Amino acid sequence: MSAAGKSGAYGAMLEEDPDQTYENVLAEIQSFELPIEATLRSVYDDQPNAHKKFMEKLDACIRNHDKEIEKMCNFHHQGFVDAITELLKVRADAEKLKVQVTDTNRRFQDAGKEVIVQTEDIIRCRIQQRNITTVVEKLQLCLPVLEMYSKLKEQMSAKRYYSALKTMEQLENVYFPRVSQYRFCQLMVENLPKLREDIKEISMSDLKDFLESIRKHSDKIGETAMKQAQQQKTFSVTLQIKQNNVKFGKNMYINDRIPEESSEIVLKHTFEEEEENEEEVLTVQDLVDFSPVYRCLHIYSVLGDEEAFENYYRKQRKKQARLVLQPQSNMHETVDGYRRYFTQIVGFFVVEDHILHVTQGLVTRAYTDELWNMALSKIIAVLRAHSSYCTDPDLVLELKNLIVIFADTLQGYGFPVNRLFDLLFEIRDQYNETLLKKWAGVFRDIFEEDNYSPIPIVNEEEYKIVISKFPFQDPDLEKSFPKKFPMSQSVPHIYIQVKEFIYASLKFSESLHRSSTEIDDMLRKSTNLLLTRTLCSCLLNLIRKPHIGLTELVQIIINTTHLEQACKYLEDFITNITNISQETVHTTRLYGLSTFKDARHAAEGEIYTKLNQKIDEFVQLADYDWTMSEPDGRASGYLMDLINFLRSIFQVFTHLPGKVAQTACMSACQHLSTSLMQMLLDSELKQISMGAVQQFNLDVIQCELFASSEPVPGFQGDTLQLAFIDLRQLLDLFMVWDWSTYLADYGQPASKYLRVNPNTALTLLEKMKDTSKKNNIFAQFRKNDRDKQKLIETVVKQLRSLVNGAACARGEMFLPTEATTGVQLLPSSGRSQYRILTVETRQTR
Repeated sequence: MSAAGKSGAYGAMLEEDPDQTYENVLAEIQSFELPIEATLRSVYDDQPNAHKKFMEKLDACIRNHDKEIEKMCNFHHQGFVDAITELLKVRADAEKLKVQVTDTNRRFQDAGKEVIVQTEDIIRCRIQQRNITTVVEKLQLCLPVLEMYSKLKEQMSAKRYYSALKTMEQLENVYFPRVSQYRFCQLMVENLPKLREDIKEISMSDLKDFLESIRKHSDKIGETAMKQAQQQKTFSVTLQIKQNNVKFGKNMYINDRIPEESSEIVLKHTFEEEEENEEEVLTVQDLVDFSPVYRCLHIYSVLGDEEAFENYYRKQRKKQARLVLQPQSNMHETVDGYRRYFTQIVGFFVVEDHILHVTQGLVTRAYTDELWNMALSKIIAVLRAHSSYCTDPDLVLELKNLIVIFADTLQGYGFPVNRLFDLLFEIRDQYNETLLKKWAGVFRDIFEEDNYSPIPIVNEEEYKIVISKFPFQDPDLEKSFPKKFPMSQSVPHIYIQVKEFIYASLKFSESLHRSSTEIDDMLRKSTNLLLTRTLCSCLLNLIRKPHIGLTELVQIIINTTHLEQACKYLEDFITNITNISQETVHTTRLYGLSTFKDARHAAEGEIYTKLNQKIDEFVQLADYDWTMSEPDGRASGYLMDLINFLRSIFQVFTHLPGKVAQTACMSACQHLSTSLMQMLLDSELKQISMGAVQQFNLDVIQCELFASSEPVPGFQGDTLQLAFIDLRQLLDLFMVWDWSTYLADYGQPASKYLRVNPNTALTLLEKMKDTSKKNNIFAQFRKNDRDKQKLIETVVKQLRSLVNGAACARGEMFLPTEATTGVQLLPSSGRSQYRILTVETRQTR
């Protein structure tokens, strides 16, 4: 029963029978049932004065128990006394027994100490043995793990990262599951991802160092690859030359190099060089350590991140490709700039080709082709831009050789290079332009140094020297010495330089993988450009120079004639170089004929111009007294000097073709006649006397005598004298004063003064009219003078009418006249008499 239940029950009993209740409580207390708190509480809490009553009951109970105890003790007291007595009797025996037991115990203890020690040792040994056995078992289980982990550490220290990754796989898949319960295993497991990341970072760092290394050493790689390609090509070309020489025999060059001996020397040198360098041939593997790439590729393959590695590698190499393809700003200044540019590109693609063939999937053929096409477009653009700045043909030629070696090297690695050879044809045009500019300077120097005199030869040795330089054939020159070649020193020099130009142009055509027909065509076209543009331009500039006189122009014409004749030898020279016959259908001919013909025409025109300029210089020395009353009786000094000069210069023209000399002579006479006519009609000349006209007539007579003396052979009849016919008829008209005949026959085909223009006659007559007025102050007092003045005025009027009539025929307006009066001068033995004649003229509208 619970305490609460007991308390309730006691409460009910107290109300009914308190005495019995206290008895029950005391019985329960004496029974030692615990706890008694609830029982006591029910006694004290349920009834007033219950405590006191309970204590009274309790005291009564205690007295009863004491009485019972006393009865019990009284009953057993004798037994107790007997027991005490017995105890006292055995006390001594107990003491002895105690001593004996103590002694025995001591002896046992002393005797058991050694056993205890040994027992403890045995126990300890057993425990150690068991522990050792356990440890051995566990160590045998853990030792392979530890060994593999130690091996992993050694592989990491030795940078054998691929092997380290394989060891990690073994640890994870085989060893760690055996010892997964141990803490060190958990630490190892937790450390493996970090090791993998370290390996990735270290391998990537090695790859970056590799990429940086090959970027720095790509020029060395490319230089080695290009050198090997060049050695192989030199060997092949030299062997081919040897075979061609054996097959076709010697290749005869005109008066110049014979290449067979030199080819044998080159071939021998090539064989020796191949033998010497046979053991020194380096490959890309010798120059570059590709192990970082292999390691990194294997590592990323093991880690399952191969695609990320491939993307990273390709991305970085594309960046390096752009850097490699970026040229320096001054690359075109030296050949080393181009060489460095090419070697870097070759080194880059040689590495990529090696990576393509030794790895699986890191780079693909499609990737390298795409990279090469991008690079090729950039290379072509760079070479086009920079080669345009090259003005030195030697630099352009070296650039061409570098491009050929560059193309051959990359072609050997499987890259298409047709576009590079197409670019070479563009550079060939640039090369030809630089050659033309260079040879323009050479030609100018030759022309500047020439004395424009025939080459003198004293003996046969000098003759042979000139013949060895220029193909000239003249049996007369071989018979006796000293003599002179007709041409000047510039002719053999120019001929030699044209051949040197052909050689220089041929150098560019070598190694272009073109047929002999194409090379022949290129040589002929470039030679034509040299002749038609460069040499012709230099000749034209030379001809127009102020210091070139008539003698020099004559020599230039002679020189061009011989150069024109030498063009066929230049064609033979090209034919012997290329072994292409001139009879081939598509063979280009040299344009020397038209080139030198144009130069001769320009020289001839310059001769005519300079000859006229010289005549003008003499004419400017004329110092006529236009108001003289009587002539000097002899020709003017300036005119005689001019005629003597013309005689001497026409003597030099005997070396020119006949038509040129005749044309020059006719042009000079016509120009002299025109100059004399302009002198009479000069607007600044206001008056002229009859004596001046007579003096002028003496000068014209000397001109006519010079024309009739045939200064240049080949003129028929009086053809040359016709140059002065205008002057002659004009002067005859004024000398004879035959105005009636002139006016009457004017316009008739058979007119005696058909070449006299009325305007010209009017101009000259007006000048004489002014002079007559000023010189005859008292003319109005003398009848003869008055008649003369009237006659002049009459003729002037009629001439004006003729001039106006001619103007009307051309559509001009003038006032018509019904009739004019003509005056004719009648010469007599004494004095001049004049009579007036009436000449009917038609009215003109």
